[in-house]
Amino acid sequence: LLDVREPWEFQICRIEGSELIPIRALAVRFEELDRERPIVCICHHGGRSAHVTMFLMHQGFADVYNLTGGVDAWARQVDPAMPVY
Repeated sequence: LLDVREPWEFQICRIEGSELIPIRALAVRFEELDRERPIVCICHHGGRSAHVTMFLMHQGFADVYNLTGGVDAWARQVDPAMPVY
């Protein structure tokens, strides 16, 4: 799980096990990611993570997905105890 939100957003809520690499840092940090494992990109509502998904695919990552609706949808549909903002 790759969370591309800002650190302040990550402090409010996060999906357990997610790794934070803010979108602004991704261009210089994407090589830290394991190309052999599936990657699910996460942001607040799914817009930023959709861009990151496409970016990673263009960088040769094959197994990359966008969490549609982001952490907001996750909180509302999967984990109602998660704070929303």
